[in-house]
Amino acid sequence: MGDEQIRKALDAHWRASADGEADAEHDIYAEDSICDYPQSGERILGRKNLQALRSHHPGKPSGFQVRRIVGGDDLWVTEYTIVYQGKPAFTVSIMEFRDGKVVHETQYFADPFEAPAWRKQWVEQKV
Repeated sequence: MGDEQIRKALDAHWRASADGEADAEHDIYAEDSICDYPQSGERILGRKNLQALRSHHPGKPSGFQVRRIVGGDDLWVTEYTIVYQGKPAFTVSIMEFRDGKVVHETQYFADPFEAPAWRKQWVEQKV
């Protein structure tokens, strides 16, 4: 599968994620895929477990925005913001593909924080 096809699959995946379409969201994963959450130390084994975990999340997302997708060959990175119960989580997803399916994904989640005053002279504050 070429870069253009993978990009289309990623666009469909993130659109389904935003729309809450669990089956379509998980079409991108291989049956034996692995998903790691390094911050919590969790590893989810298999597409079925990943879909079940996400389908049982107590706080369904109320907002979802892809900021950018970059990648090529079998390695793709998506940077996005997801809103749970009114609170944004800045997220990075690193996906590794084999035969057109995700075989390994690592997701990092970060909470927003107040910018420290000491560096104000060197930065521009985005809204």
